[in-house]
Amino acid sequence: MTSDPMDPGGPAAATLVSGAAALGLALAPGQIERLLGFLALLTRWNRAYNLTAVRDPGEMVPRHLLDSLVILPYLYGESVLDLGTGAGLPGLPLAVCDPDRHYWLLDGNGKKVRFVRQVVLELGLTQVVPVHERIEAYRPGRKFSTIVSRAVATIAQIQAAAAPLLERPGRLLVMKGRYPQDELQDPALRDLDVAVHKLFVPFLEGERHLIEIRCE
Repeated sequence: MTSDPMDPGGPAAATLVSGAAALGLALAPGQIERLLGFLALLTRWNRAYNLTAVRDPGEMVPRHLLDSLVILPYLYGESVLDLGTGAGLPGLPLAVCDPDRHYWLLDGNGKKVRFVRQVVLELGLTQVVPVHERIEAYRPGRKFSTIVSRAVATIAQIQAAAAPLLERPGRLLVMKGRYPQDELQDPALRDLDVAVHKLFVPFLEGERHLIEIRCE
């Protein structure tokens, strides 16, 4: 009999717990269960809907969970908009480990938002609102203290789209892989308060950077 890779006592859980500890996070048993439950749902839906290119459950822990949770210390305020959330990344892992903030997860792809809705329902994430809408047409009637985006466009493009939705003070967080030298030279960013943070994601090779734009 093949063991369940998402078993709370299995290797994926061990990788998650040790990786989170390396990030300074002590996960409660319920959070571990929810995070593994998210990956189990993602694995199941992926067979039919191709939500993510990552197929190996063992790779999903560092590439989806830890890569999302690494930005938790940079979140600001009480409301977070995940712009172009896709399969709920980084918004769903963050919401599991950060229950006191409210999250809006926005994407224009209907099948991905349906998946996010199912995860929210099954995991009981009452502080998460999935939104099926394109950013250009999104008119929520409110603003957000943090807006995060996981490399869905250039920094300048994301900043232009996010600016009308960002509170002041607020933070725009753009997740990137390698240091985005060319993007950071864009004249549109010249007068903004931009900081670049090099990130360490346990069990994950390759560079990771977070571009933080502060609006005061």
